[in-house]
Amino acid sequence: MFTEVFDTHEVLIAFALTLFAGLSTGIGSAIAFFAKRTNTKFLSVALGFSAGVMIYLSFVEIFPNAREILSEEMGLHAGYLVTIIAFFSGIILIAVVDRLVPAFENPHELKRVERMSDSEAIKNRKLYRMGLMSAVAIAIHNFPEGLATFLAALHDLKLGLPIAIAIAIHNIPEGIAISVPIYHATGSRRKAFLYSFLSGLAEPVGAMVGFFILMPFMNEAVFGFLFASVAGIMVFISIDNLLPAAREYGEPHLSLYGLTTGMAVMAISLVFFL
Repeated sequence: MFTEVFDTHEVLIAFALTLFAGLSTGIGSAIAFFAKRTNTKFLSVALGFSAGVMIYLSFVEIFPNAREILSEEMGLHAGYLVTIIAFFSGIILIAVVDRLVPAFENPHELKRVERMSDSEAIKNRKLYRMGLMSAVAIAIHNFPEGLATFLAALHDLKLGLPIAIAIAIHNIPEGIAISVPIYHATGSRRKAFLYSFLSGLAEPVGAMVGFFILMPFMNEAVFGFLFASVAGIMVFISIDNLLPAAREYGEPHLSLYGLTTGMAVMAISLVFFL
C-alpha cells in the first residue's frame, strides 16, 4: 500500500484537491463583492454539512484506517494506543494554532456582506489591520488543514475528495472575513480579493512543505500516525469552528440539519461508492 502513496500522479491529484480547497477563500471574497446580503441560512446549512462530512469521515474511515495501519506495524494493542495518541496530538496541534491567534483577529469571526455598505469604514486603518491580521491568521490555520487534506487524498482519492469539498465550504466564510474589513478600509475590491486569495494559498503550500519535510522519515508507521492526527484535526475544526459558525449564521436547527445531512450523504457514499 505504502509505495503507492508516492506515485507522482496521485501526489499531483492530491495537491490539486488541496489547492482547490485552499483557494475557495476566493469564492467567499467573490460572494462578498457580488451579493447584496449574506445568505445566512445557506451558509448555516453548508457549514453544518461540512462539519458532518468531516466528523463522520474522521470516526468511520480515517481513525479505523489509521488504527489498521499502525496495528499491522506495531501489533494490535500498541497500534491502537498509538492511534489514540496520534488522534489527540492532532487536536492539540490545531488547538495550539488556534490559541496563538488573538481573539479579535480570529479568522472565524463572522462578517456579513451587508456591512460593506458602511461608508464610514472607508480608509479606516483599524479595519485594514483587522482584515490583514485575519488573512495572516487564516494562513496559519490553513497549514495543518492543507496537510490534512493532502494526506487524506494521498491515502485514498475517494476519501480525499469529500474532505477537500468540506474544507472548501469551510473556507468560503473565511474569504468573507478577510474581504469585508479590507474592502471597508481601502475601498479596493482588488486588494481585498488578493489578500483573500493569498491566504488560501497557505493551504497547498502547507501541504507540500509538510509533505517534503516528512517524506525522508515516511514509512507505514509514520503515515499511520499522521493519518490518525488528520482525524483529530478535522474533528477539532468541526466542533470548534464550523458548528459554532453555522449556528451563528442561521437558526440553530439549520446547522443540525446540515450536520446530519452531511453525515448521511457520506454514509451513503461509503456504502455505494467507496
